[in-house]
Amino acid sequence: MRIAIMGQAVFGAKVLETLSDRGEEIIAAWLPQGKTGGKSDPLKIAADSRGIPAHQPKSYKAPETLEAFRATRPDLLIMAFVTDIIPLSFVTVPTQGAICYHPSILPRHRGGSAINWALIMGDRETGLSIFWTDAGIDTGPVLLQKRIPIGPADTAGSLYFNRLFPLGVEAIAESVELIRAGRAPRLVQDESQATYEPLCNDRVAGIDWRKSAAEVQNLVRGCDPQPGAYSFYRGKKVRLFEARIADIHRPEARPGEVLEADEGGFAVAAGGGAIRIGKVWTDAGKQDAAAFAATERLKPGDRFTAA
Repeated sequence: MRIAIMGQAVFGAKVLETLSDRGEEIIAAWLPQGKTGGKSDPLKIAADSRGIPAHQPKSYKAPETLEAFRATRPDLLIMAFVTDIIPLSFVTVPTQGAICYHPSILPRHRGGSAINWALIMGDRETGLSIFWTDAGIDTGPVLLQKRIPIGPADTAGSLYFNRLFPLGVEAIAESVELIRAGRAPRLVQDESQATYEPLCNDRVAGIDWRKSAAEVQNLVRGCDPQPGAYSFYRGKKVRLFEARIADIHRPEARPGEVLEADEGGFAVAAGGGAIRIGKVWTDAGKQDAAAFAATERLKPGDRFTAA
């Protein structure tokens, strides 16, 4: 099959390298639109190193971009970490259609921050889906899915880099084999089970200390490494990392109140419990929570607030 890969970053590069190394015919790489100049994307570097043409159009909506894509005569389009809105006309060009990687068990957690929300919402497992692209956002029929448990210490970063990244590359390769063999399913998603969440950014990363300690911990884990769940201390925005439930029970404490500050970091009261923080990120950079506590002279009775 003549395969076109559309994507970016290290994930897109690894998909190209893996398929190329396994003897697949990669005819072109398609990069994010309008980002010419500056540091080369890893996908472009991988394509260049193998003599594969790399295209970076000004716009995927331009008629000439579609014509250039059609001229490559692709049998299959693989969408590996695509953030642009790609017109449906591209999907109809390849003779075998287009498949896309998504880091959740669809139809749960559609959208661009699926890994974050699986943690924020306290899911016990997550995984990935390879689906056939259609006109919707993560709505196409499912080709293949892989499930993984979510551990108590997992963060969005650890889930992606340690597990969903390598598993996703292998799942795409497996999907290509199924398509070539004519055995690739098209399982319609159950819309009654669908969820769609917004991008995980500062609009959702603010900590409400009135929520349970478990909910606060899940928010911190889900926002690690980006954007970083945050609270305010003396008017300064402080992003918190490495949260764990603290074995402290002081029902009289106010939400956001500092309960302990020592060489192990600091503990903050939340609804029905407390959270111990291991690292923080401020305008001064990222540092151990203990160092922050010492610099700010953090002490029991001080308080983190919503604003």
